[in-house]
Amino acid sequence: MATIYFFEKPGCANNARQKKLLAGSGHTVIAKNILTHHWTGETLAAFFGSRPVHSWFNRASPRIKSGEIVPEKISSEEALAFMLKDPLLIRRPLMQVEDRCEAGFDPDLVHAWIGLSEKLTDPETCLRIEDK
Repeated sequence: MATIYFFEKPGCANNARQKKLLAGSGHTVIAKNILTHHWTGETLAAFFGSRPVHSWFNRASPRIKSGEIVPEKISSEEALAFMLKDPLLIRRPLMQVEDRCEAGFDPDLVHAWIGLSEKLTDPETCLRIEDK
């Protein structure tokens, strides 16, 4: 079983579900606060690999939902600069096992990588009820 450094937004119900699934699958989860962790462009970029820049972002971030930041229209350097100033923009969770880093919670990828005992339904959709 793996030891996973799990960078989360404390209090996020979805991250709590994801951690519970990982722990229930026999993994050791070491939770870290994504908002207060000391990031550099290099350490943050390691989680995104060769993925397209627009996939690096948390689509529920207020700055993205308002249209202030349009991920499809910015460079990787701009994206990292925005994220270093405003960690709410970072797609969550960020997970690290040994030297491998991943962003987001794709259950198929996570299962192939470290194994899962079950699958979450809609594992990346925020469970918070939007204000109307």
